[in-house]
Amino acid sequence: MEDKNYEQIFEQYKQDGANQLQQENSQSVEWGAEKIVAIRKNGDDDIIAFKTESGRELDYLTALDEAKAGKLAHVDVFHRYGRDIIRSEPDGIEENNLNNLPHF
Repeated sequence: MEDKNYEQIFEQYKQDGANQLQQENSQSVEWGAEKIVAIRKNGDDDIIAFKTESGRELDYLTALDEAKAGKLAHVDVFHRYGRDIIRSEPDGIEENNLNNLPHF
């Protein structure tokens, strides 16, 4: 039976994913998609607005439309609770999750 180094294989898998993420991040900036750099929340702790790297402030519906059109980088739109919701791409980097961004 072949002796495999499972730890090494898994570490290579993680490194390949990090390299792919870096490539995707650089491509989205080249394609003109803006990054979200800050959020605004209401009293219920819901995100209600977004600020982009260019300083634009977007209400939730405008951001939703732009995310669907691919104009916002590193976010996904999914349907839950009977409505569309914006969320961070699940990339494993906690610092860039929408809830962890600064408030404006």
